[in-house]
Amino acid sequence: MVKLTDEEFLEFVVYMQKNYGIDLSKKKVLIEGRLSNLIEKKGMSSFGEYLSSVKRNNKDEIITLVNKLTTNYTYFNREEKHFKFLRDDVLPYQKKNNRSKVIKIWSAGCSSGEEPYTLAMVIDDYFKFMSDQWKIQIHATDISESVLSKAREGIYGDESLKEIPESYKKRYFEKIKDGKYRVVPGIKKNVSFKIFNLMDPVIAKNKYDVIFCRNVMIYFNAETKIKIVNKFYEATKPGGYLMIGHAETIQRDQSKYLYINPAIYKKEQV
Repeated sequence: MVKLTDEEFLEFVVYMQKNYGIDLSKKKVLIEGRLSNLIEKKGMSSFGEYLSSVKRNNKDEIITLVNKLTTNYTYFNREEKHFKFLRDDVLPYQKKNNRSKVIKIWSAGCSSGEEPYTLAMVIDDYFKFMSDQWKIQIHATDISESVLSKAREGIYGDESLKEIPESYKKRYFEKIKDGKYRVVPGIKKNVSFKIFNLMDPVIAKNKYDVIFCRNVMIYFNAETKIKIVNKFYEATKPGGYLMIGHAETIQRDQSKYLYINPAIYKKEQV
């Protein structure tokens, strides 16, 4: 097993923080455990040699590195209270007040697609026979191309569907071979997937009604987290919402968002 020296560890921490905002300062064991076999398979003798390969702008190596060092565990309807708030509070307001009949949502750090597809299902279920009258735009982004590829495919096993209502399972999935389920085209058409690094500028021509960024900021240090939250604020419509993971918090002095409920924040209506 290739060992990670203290000097190499510091190099990894600085590189990931600078380029992706990911804080690995307490993750030496994780880095060594997840990359050691990969480095050996490549015939390299050290973590320093591997990181030098990444720094030469080898796109495939960069993607592999990010995939290895970020955990992508999720499932449909995870942290259900957010989807209930969307259904019971956000959508009734939109139905009454949104004359354009366009709802725009950003799923940031969407991983393998369960979150944005759940959003599309909740919205479709709410509007039911009126769904054709509304334009639903769900922009789903992640730093990892491999999880985005899975998301675009839209095929999942039973484990991913364990928390979804049975009515959703029947209506929004097609059962295919090997016990797998595929998201139906009517839901997939409302979701677009794109690679995006949250350290980059957010360019939103039309701002978002809701931004979901859940269980992503746990990877960032405090300074980076504040910068990203403020980017989200600028990309949120007045009266719009930011929803974060229940293990995450935003301090009152860190953002202009108003606290609504645990892990739910609102941009003040003008």
